[in-house]
Amino acid sequence: MGNNVLYIVVPCYNEQEMLPTTTARLVKQLQLLQEAGLISEESRILYVNDGSTDETWTLIEKYCNEHEQVCGVKLAGNVGHQNALVAGLETACDKADIIISIDADLQDDINVMSQMIEKYNQGYDIVYGVRRERKTDTWFKRNSALSFYKLMKKLGVKSVYNHADYRLMSRRAVKQLLQYNERNLFLRGIVPLVGYRSEKVYYDRSEREAGESKYPLSKMVSFAVDGITSFSIKPVRMVFTLGILFTLIATAILIYVLIAYFSGRAVSGWASLILSIWFIGGCILIGLGIVGEYVGKIYIEVKDRPRYNIETKILK
Repeated sequence: MGNNVLYIVVPCYNEQEMLPTTTARLVKQLQLLQEAGLISEESRILYVNDGSTDETWTLIEKYCNEHEQVCGVKLAGNVGHQNALVAGLETACDKADIIISIDADLQDDINVMSQMIEKYNQGYDIVYGVRRERKTDTWFKRNSALSFYKLMKKLGVKSVYNHADYRLMSRRAVKQLLQYNERNLFLRGIVPLVGYRSEKVYYDRSEREAGESKYPLSKMVSFAVDGITSFSIKPVRMVFTLGILFTLIATAILIYVLIAYFSGRAVSGWASLILSIWFIGGCILIGLGIVGEYVGKIYIEVKDRPRYNIETKILK
């Protein structure tokens, strides 16, 4: 069991304030896992610098020199959290038996890594880290997340409730994941499609100790839209259904207008007409926006550009 080589992949974007704490805690965690006989001494922490504009990469280089367990990958530019995570998974894949991905803020409980590895030893290729509850979130974030997961389920998207990107994957699971070549990445929806045996471990999420969240409201909304449109065509079908519904309503109104006209009860007025035009116009624009989101994704996919470019690697 202790022969398993573990790589902890940590995407980083402007994390200079958090990295000293993160490095100290992860190095200690690796030592504890080694002492427990769960992982090999060849296990490593792999930081992926996602085009940070602060001193993040300088610190990563420093920790690579100070600690045998720390490695680093510097991407040539900012490609986003999901692409940076894939870069780390692909780099670690050939060296590791198991890979755990976690965010640099370490709000996810690193102490359940031992449980994840034990689940792997029991034959599970994917182990999801799942939050027990969302007490540390604001009211808005907690309820918006709940609504998002419910919407994803109704749209037929496979996802794990209250799971972000804290997970363990075996080497073969990662290799299979890398076969999914889409550029609009939503790993929380792609990983369940791999299909290998999976299990969950539960933990309580803590507050961020330093720095600031890299997911403000605008990014969360964008991430949610990517998740929905990358895995479901139901929104497009909803637009088609609305089109039929509005056509039926318009037909009913036409019949009513004709009856009112021939019975002499027609009332002149343009207010209702203007309101109807605005309402229908708004629905058309919403429909065009939904369809446009899909067309935009097709445009990005067919260009088939690289997800990322690696500038520097420090591996051991």
